[in-house]
Amino acid sequence: MSTVTHSSARVIGLWAAALFFSASISAAGLNDTGFTTCADAAGASVSCTAASAVPGQDARYGRDAAAGTSALTKVGGGANGFDFTKISNGNGTNPGAILPATTPLGTAAGEWGCTYDNTTGLMWEVKTAFGLRNSAYIYSWYSTNSATNGGDVGAANRGTCSDLGRCDTEKFVQDVNATNMCGHNDWRMPTFRELHSLVRLGQFPNIDTGYFPNFQSTAWSGSPAGLNAAWIVSFDSNSGPSNAYGRVAPRYVRLVRSGQ
Repeated sequence: MSTVTHSSARVIGLWAAALFFSASISAAGLNDTGFTTCADAAGASVSCTAASAVPGQDARYGRDAAAGTSALTKVGGGANGFDFTKISNGNGTNPGAILPATTPLGTAAGEWGCTYDNTTGLMWEVKTAFGLRNSAYIYSWYSTNSATNGGDVGAANRGTCSDLGRCDTEKFVQDVNATNMCGHNDWRMPTFRELHSLVRLGQFPNIDTGYFPNFQSTAWSGSPAGLNAAWIVSFDSNSGPSNAYGRVAPRYVRLVRSGQ
């Protein structure tokens, strides 16, 4: 009888959850899992080219396996098969500009404020250490949009943030859009599948911190999970897998928009 390792079980669980959702990522490509090593029959990590490596493992295929070879051309940077580009804050009216990978995170117009995923075509909020987008702030899940909230608005203002009275996901989206972050005002909550596309397995944290600093262990998606619950994505394998949680419990948030 074959055995399944803890990491293998987590991969299966995460991808099964991702496939549960019918909404597709709003771009042409899909990110890989982040795994670059294989295992032998005893479960020990080995090179995928080793004779003892069990055949058919994830790390043998896809963007991660092609990274660093002529089979994969990347536009920007990022670990393994991930392909990210830093985007500037902009001046509030003009879209943010493409930046060199060495540009530091900051608040000035020409400094780094967002990250664009060249594979999925999604632009992501980058968390800061202070201000509106402080990585320490948490928000309850709340949405008055009956078309997308699954029949339950959730819980208003149950989190902890800089502006008392506005510590839920809907108000955070409104507040970020009011700033024209990186020159755009169409930021929104990501779907589960969109947020899950950032998960990088096989290392800790489970996200590329070179392009997503100020680490957060989990984040709300905008995808409801029946009444009173919504899906979160975990970026910390030590804290448990991605799952559905009650909307009243405050959690971290990372916003997204479609396009560059």
